[in-house]
Amino acid sequence: MNASVDLSDVRLETDRLILREWQETDLEDFYEYARVDGVGQMAGWQPHDTIETSKIVLDIFMSGKKTFAVQLKENNKVIGSVGIEELSMVPGAEYESLYGRELGYVLNKDYWGKGIMPEAVKKVIEYCFENCGCDYLICSCSPANSQSKRVIEKCGFEFLTEKVRKLSDGTERTALYHTLHK
Repeated sequence: MNASVDLSDVRLETDRLILREWQETDLEDFYEYARVDGVGQMAGWQPHDTIETSKIVLDIFMSGKKTFAVQLKENNKVIGSVGIEELSMVPGAEYESLYGRELGYVLNKDYWGKGIMPEAVKKVIEYCFENCGCDYLICSCSPANSQSKRVIEKCGFEFLTEKVRKLSDGTERTALYHTLHK
């Protein structure tokens, strides 16, 4: 079952980051990384071809109340997101009475390889277990996405299964599913 999530007025902090609700003023920062080739494809979506595309997605983030903006403390720039998504699959019968969510994340290419996403995801994991009533979390990635796989490993997720997944753009791709328990 999906745990209940509402990120209204939620603000989390790490040493380098603020995780908070998205705001209309984040549009330029969002478009800056969402338009870059190689960023969206890793998460299952195509680069944004116009700022209007980013505005549509930003509106979805703001109304959905389940996606954190990842903001650098040093310059207040939004460099990514971490979403607490509805489950795309239930791992097995033993999970049917448990509450869970699926984490998804993306990061501005300029900040890859600096340990930023594991820092953000670990804070969101803590939030999900302490504040959302999650018993478990799922995270998935493409077999080719070594950066995401490394984030998953650093955050303590364990491999669960390989499965074909339908992406937001309608295509299907093999995904490696991982799980983490409270």
